[in-house]
Amino acid sequence: MIESVFETVQRQSIEAFQSVIRKSENALKKMVGKEANTSVIEKRLHALIVSLYILEHTWNGRDDQHYSSLEISEARQVMNNLLPSLKRMMDKSAVGTPQYTLLERRIRAFQLAVQAMEQK
Repeated sequence: MIESVFETVQRQSIEAFQSVIRKSENALKKMVGKEANTSVIEKRLHALIVSLYILEHTWNGRDDQHYSSLEISEARQVMNNLLPSLKRMMDKSAVGTPQYTLLERRIRAFQLAVQAMEQK
Protein backbone atom coordinates (compact mmCIF):
# COMPACT_ATOMS: atom_id res chain seq x y z
CA MET A 1 0.00 0.00 0.00
CA ILE A 2 1.34 3.43 -0.97
CA GLU A 3 0.73 4.98 2.47
CA SER A 4 3.11 2.53 4.18
CA VAL A 5 6.26 3.66 2.33
CA PHE A 6 9.22 4.35 4.63
CA GLU A 7 9.81 8.02 5.44
CA THR A 8 13.27 7.86 3.87
CA VAL A 9 11.79 6.64 0.58
CA GLN A 10 9.07 9.29 0.80
CA ARG A 11 11.68 12.04 1.27
CA GLN A 12 13.87 10.71 -1.54
CA SER A 13 10.87 10.46 -3.84
CA ILE A 14 9.74 14.00 -3.12
CA GLU A 15 13.30 15.24 -3.67
CA ALA A 16 13.49 13.29 -6.95
CA PHE A 17 10.33 14.98 -8.17
CA GLN A 18 11.48 18.42 -7.03
CA SER A 19 14.76 17.93 -8.87
CA VAL A 20 13.20 16.80 -12.15
CA ILE A 21 10.62 19.61 -11.93
CA ARG A 22 13.41 22.19 -11.54
CA LYS A 23 15.29 20.68 -14.48
CA SER A 24 12.16 20.66 -16.61
CA GLU A 25 11.35 24.27 -15.72
CA ASN A 26 14.87 25.30 -16.71
CA ALA A 27 14.64 23.36 -19.98
CA LEU A 28 11.29 25.00 -20.71
CA LYS A 29 12.75 28.48 -20.14
CA LYS A 30 15.59 27.74 -22.56
CA MET A 31 13.18 26.38 -25.17
CA VAL A 32 10.87 29.39 -24.92
CA GLY A 33 13.84 31.67 -25.54
CA LYS A 34 14.66 29.74 -28.71
CA GLU A 35 11.03 29.76 -29.85
CA ALA A 36 11.02 25.94 -29.92
CA ASN A 37 7.91 23.77 -29.67
CA THR A 38 7.31 23.39 -25.94
CA SER A 39 4.15 21.27 -25.86
CA VAL A 40 5.90 18.01 -24.87
CA ILE A 41 7.95 19.55 -22.06
CA GLU A 42 4.90 21.47 -20.82
CA LYS A 43 2.84 18.27 -20.72
CA ARG A 44 5.61 16.42 -18.86
CA LEU A 45 6.10 19.29 -16.43
CA HIS A 46 2.39 19.37 -15.64
CA ALA A 47 2.41 15.58 -15.11
CA LEU A 48 5.40 15.89 -12.76
CA ILE A 49 3.68 18.61 -10.72
CA VAL A 50 0.44 16.61 -10.50
CA SER A 51 2.38 13.49 -9.51
CA LEU A 52 4.26 15.28 -6.74
CA TYR A 53 1.02 16.77 -5.45
CA ILE A 54 -0.67 13.35 -5.37
CA LEU A 55 2.27 11.74 -3.55
CA GLU A 56 2.50 14.46 -0.93
CA HIS A 57 -1.24 14.41 -0.30
CA THR A 58 -1.36 10.61 -0.14
CA TRP A 59 1.47 10.45 2.37
CA ASN A 60 0.10 13.33 4.44
CA GLY A 61 -3.28 11.59 4.65
CA ARG A 62 -5.16 14.41 2.95
CA ASP A 63 -8.09 13.65 0.72
CA ASP A 64 -8.65 17.05 -0.91
CA GLN A 65 -8.27 17.00 -4.66
CA HIS A 66 -6.71 19.95 -6.45
CA TYR A 67 -6.63 18.18 -9.83
CA SER A 68 -9.42 16.65 -11.89
CA SER A 69 -9.69 12.94 -12.62
CA LEU A 70 -8.74 13.69 -16.22
CA GLU A 71 -5.57 15.54 -15.18
CA ILE A 72 -4.60 12.68 -12.86
CA SER A 73 -5.26 10.12 -15.58
CA GLU A 74 -3.18 12.07 -18.12
CA ALA A 75 -0.37 12.53 -15.60
CA ARG A 76 -0.37 8.80 -14.86
CA GLN A 77 -0.12 8.04 -18.56
CA VAL A 78 2.80 10.47 -19.03
CA MET A 79 4.62 9.01 -16.03
CA ASN A 80 4.08 5.46 -17.32
CA ASN A 81 5.45 6.52 -20.71
CA LEU A 82 8.58 8.02 -19.12
CA LEU A 83 9.48 4.91 -17.10
CA PRO A 84 10.87 2.77 -19.97
CA SER A 85 13.34 5.46 -21.05
CA LEU A 86 14.51 5.93 -17.46
CA LYS A 87 15.00 2.17 -17.14
CA ARG A 88 17.02 2.08 -20.38
CA MET A 89 19.21 4.92 -19.08
CA MET A 90 19.71 3.04 -15.82
CA ASP A 91 20.72 -0.10 -17.71
CA LYS A 92 23.49 1.92 -19.36
CA SER A 93 24.72 3.37 -16.05
CA ALA A 94 27.23 1.67 -13.79
CA VAL A 95 25.83 0.37 -10.51
CA GLY A 96 26.93 2.50 -7.56
CA THR A 97 27.49 5.71 -9.56
CA PRO A 98 25.63 8.91 -8.69
CA GLN A 99 23.81 8.71 -12.04
CA TYR A 100 22.60 5.17 -11.26
CA THR A 101 21.39 6.20 -7.80
CA LEU A 102 19.59 9.24 -9.20
CA LEU A 103 17.84 7.13 -11.83
CA GLU A 104 16.98 4.42 -9.30
CA ARG A 105 15.34 6.97 -7.00
CA ARG A 106 13.58 8.71 -9.87
CA ILE A 107 12.15 5.43 -11.17
CA ARG A 108 10.96 4.48 -7.68
CA ALA A 109 9.37 7.93 -7.26
CA PHE A 110 7.61 7.69 -10.62
CA GLN A 111 6.35 4.18 -9.83
CA LEU A 112 5.02 5.30 -6.45
CA ALA A 113 3.29 8.26 -8.06
CA VAL A 114 1.65 6.03 -10.66
CA GLN A 115 0.51 3.69 -7.89
CA ALA A 116 -0.91 6.59 -5.90
CA MET A 117 -2.72 7.96 -8.95
CA GLU A 118 -4.22 4.54 -9.67
CA GLN A 119 -5.75 4.59 -6.19
CA LYS A 120 -7.42 7.98 -6.76
